[in-house]
Amino acid sequence: MHNLFEQGKKGESKAMVIFYMVFAFIVLIIFNSLTNAFCIKMELSQKKQLKVYRVINMIMVALLVCSYLRVLNVTV
Repeated sequence: MHNLFEQGKKGESKAMVIFYMVFAFIVLIIFNSLTNAFCIKMELSQKKQLKVYRVINMIMVALLVCSYLRVLNVTV
């Protein structure tokens, strides 16, 4: 029987992966709400808003992946 805190093949625990996925989702929601407030305040056109959202979301996903890999390195 597999425990939630049992170590996986590469050393990461399943609980850490689940926690980090929830954390990443919350971070993306927060940054998207901040981006929405920024777009409204600056009165950006729909086309520019899409570009802003795309860039910010790509940067945030890259930062979240890098931070996950760093945490994974520390725990291994």
